[in-house]
This record gives sequence, C-alpha cells and structure tokens, in this order.
Amino acid sequence: MDLVQKFTEQAKKNPLKIVFPEGDDERVVEAAVKVKQAGIAKPILLEPTVGVAAAIAAKKGLSLEGIPVICPETSDRLAAYAQEYIEKAKTEGRTIKENVAMKIVKKILEFSCLMVKTGDADGMVGGVANETAKVISAAATMIGYEQGMATASSFFMMIIPEFLGEQDKVLIFADCAVNPNPNPKQLAEIGIASGINAKNLLGMEPRIAFLSFSTKGSAAHADITKVTDALAIAQQINKDKNLGFEIDGEMQGDAAIMPKVGAKKAPGSKVAGTANVLVFPDLDAGNIGYKLTERLAKAKALGPILQGFAKPVNDMSRGASVDDLVGVAAITVVQAQGSKK
Repeated sequence: MDLVQKFTEQAKKNPLKIVFPEGDDERVVEAAVKVKQAGIAKPILLEPTVGVAAAIAAKKGLSLEGIPVICPETSDRLAAYAQEYIEKAKTEGRTIKENVAMKIVKKILEFSCLMVKTGDADGMVGGVANETAKVISAAATMIGYEQGMATASSFFMMIIPEFLGEQDKVLIFADCAVNPNPNPKQLAEIGIASGINAKNLLGMEPRIAFLSFSTKGSAAHADITKVTDALAIAQQINKDKNLGFEIDGEMQGDAAIMPKVGAKKAPGSKVAGTANVLVFPDLDAGNIGYKLTERLAKAKALGPILQGFAKPVNDMSRGASVDDLVGVAAITVVQAQGSKK
C-alpha cells in the first residue's frame, strides 16, 4: 500500500470537515464529490456567486447531494466571522472596524480560513486558483499559528526505495518551498513543526537533524552559527512543549542519515546516522536537495504540505489534478485528526 493510500485509509476512520474555497473550479467540484463518495472527508464547497458549483456539477454529471455549498456573500455566518476577526485583531493589538471586517471576511480564502478557525471546518485545501502567498496570508491572518510559533513553512515526505536495505524509507525534508532564508528562530520552528507532522501523520518518533556543511564544529562560518542558534532554540521549544523529540546538529547530510558516518562524525549523538526529519538551512538547499533525491534516488516526493498554523491548511499547485486534490484532502484530514488528539 502506498503512502497516499495509507492516508486515505486513515482518513476514512474519522472523516472530518474539509472546506474547498475554490468551488468555481471544475477540478475542485469533482474532487469534493470523490472525497464524499469515498468517505475520505466531509467536503464543503465555497463559491463566489450562487449557483456556480451546481452548474459545474450539472455539466459534468455529478451530484452534490450531501455536500454543503456556501457563497460567502450570502452566508448567515458573516457577522459572526467578522466579529471573530475583530476579536483576533484585538489580541494582536490591532483595531478593525466592523464595516472593514465585513468586507474582508467575504473574501473566499479569508471566509474559508475563518470556517477552520471557528470549527465550522476542520481543515482547508485551496490554491488551485490562488497564489501560495495569498493562501498563507489568509491562514496566518484568520487562523494564526501553532501556539508559541510564528512561522509558516512546508515539508515534503520523501519516499525512497531500497534505502540502506529498507524498502520505501520515508524521510521528512523541510523547508523546501516557502522560506528563502529563515532566521534562527524561524529555522527552529520549521524543525519543530516538521517533527510534529512526522509524529501525527506518519507515526514516527522524530529524530530531527539541523543540516549544514559542518558537523559538530568541523568548520566555522556565520551560516553554521545560524544553524547552531536554531538548534538551541528548537531544543528549548522541545523542552517547553514537552515534545520528547530527539534533536541535534549542526550536521552534514551524510552524518545525518548514514549510520557509519554519523557514528564517526558525531559519536554519541542520538540523531546522527538515524535522522528521519532533515531541516535544511535555507530554501536553496532544501529545494535542490529534494529535487536531487527525487531524480537520482528515484524517490517519490509527496508535498509540499503546509505547516505551522494552529489548524490544517494546505496549498495546491495551480496545475493540480483531481487526484492531487483528493490525496491532499486525505492528508489534511489526518493532520486534523492528529491535532485533535
């Protein structure tokens, strides 16, 4: 059974409410119908104008029976969402006027995120018709971040065939899609969020390696200092949150994943040689790393999956297929199941 199928089967055990904000896209309507029929999730469709989703369904011969379809412009939840937004802004030291709030919460992504924020939905899958930056901005503004964090990031699940004798080894690579040059605190939060997802999604006991071109002081450079500073912050978050993750660095890639190399370069480390979560120092390294692994090791890259928010939000490529949407909906359900534990 491949990893997406595993997520699908896990999602079916407790299908949760997933909102799709782009219900005027044919792919989204078809995906919502598929996840409903398969019992993966309880989909909710948003549409910019009344009747758009129904027209698409009729054109494609699909039934929207049992799938709520909501137009934010006419929703009876607008006033409640506007107040939710106003109250959240107050906690952040901002004042939002009611008329301004009403205008903002009618926007499709903001409305969708407020559904998640208030519990009217358990997660969101969007982005097929909106830029990643807009999805992240709406989620940050309306939902907010995981407690004690302030960084949105992403990760890939890298499924590597026949790695050190293990069939289909799964490693988490982060961040490979969002933060070009994270500072130490952001890098630390990327590592912690990745560990949380490794545990909630994959049942891993996270062993998090902060990667560098140096292992345990083998070189000196400002870039290495950034990684060691991030390590110290991550270790403190790990302690404060009582997460129990194994975290170490700074560490070269081979020292992180090759047992013999790890034992030689970082003797005594509980992470070296056995890391399953790899935190790259910047987006250059992360993006290059996952693409090389995908091509040279014939690995399957599943992602990017967004992380760092208080509740699950995922962003799709604008070239995403119906099957892509269904797969990410399953992942989002499993993320939501984990966050409810």
